[in-house]
Amino acid sequence: MSGYARTMSRPAPSPINDSPTEWVRDHIRRYVTTNGVDGHDWNGVPCMLLTTKGRRSGVWQRSALIYGIDPATDDVILIASKGGAPENPLWFENLVAEPAVWIQIGADTSWCTATTVDPVADAERRSRLWKIMCAIWPSYDEYQIKADAASRVIPVVTLRRS
Repeated sequence: MSGYARTMSRPAPSPINDSPTEWVRDHIRRYVTTNGVDGHDWNGVPCMLLTTKGRRSGVWQRSALIYGIDPATDDVILIASKGGAPENPLWFENLVAEPAVWIQIGADTSWCTATTVDPVADAERRSRLWKIMCAIWPSYDEYQIKADAASRVIPVVTLRRS
């Protein structure tokens, strides 16, 4: 992850609230205290920490998420699936409102700018990124089938180092 080496041009956000879900909060704690040694590999897939600014509260919120890397750009790829629920995850709503996000991948930390890949205007790129992520976590295809019932297209997000 050479493109996401620790940068100190801008300090990390503070304070940060971790997920209210106990098992996720425990995963984040282990990830942070070990610089990802315990937590980057979760159930055989790569995980990162994403910190977004709460769109209503203004408080920084941290989540642990499965991620991939776009080999064409070195951008980080995220899928805002929420398991196929009818609504988007809160972290996604937060980064739409404030695209400056803080990430940790292993020991590397960085500010990034989040962009949602347009499912119509950028359909080919979105399809390519979706396939990359389904190779990592095949359940994303099942989640989209569930989301279809609510007419929700699951967002694909890219993160580019700022």
